[in-house]
Amino acid sequence: MSDTRKAAKKTAATDKTYEGFTDDERAAMKERAKELKAAGRRGPSAKADEESEVLAKIAELPPPDRAMAERIHAIVKASAPDLIPKLWYGMPAYAKGGKVVCFFQSAQKFNSRYATFGFNDTAKLDDGTMWPTAFALTKLTTAAQARIAELVRKAAS
Repeated sequence: MSDTRKAAKKTAATDKTYEGFTDDERAAMKERAKELKAAGRRGPSAKADEESEVLAKIAELPPPDRAMAERIHAIVKASAPDLIPKLWYGMPAYAKGGKVVCFFQSAQKFNSRYATFGFNDTAKLDDGTMWPTAFALTKLTTAAQARIAELVRKAAS
């Protein structure tokens, strides 16, 4: 019998071996699959169920990320009450018409040095030919909170 497995591909730029998705990326994809399955089973109380799932996920975050996620959740709810909280790849997100507009990603999720607050292409943030779609968060100052509220209002409009 011959071995039909192929060797891992090497990238030209770094000459490193590509082994596929990281454990964290695979875990996020599995969480997303669970979220989609749960969304298919929901009934009329879906909005309340989804928000409670988001709050439960926020409560599981480590303290610095938890505090930021709780504050961002409050800012989004106050700035754009028509956005529906939901889990997206295991992280808090806010959707309109079933499509995610903005999301929070904890620093711990992918072993990053900062948390991220980002926007998808459904957000109405277009500004010329180039604009930011994600922001690194190390601390939520009053100015940062005001900027997030402004961006969320614009994104949800």
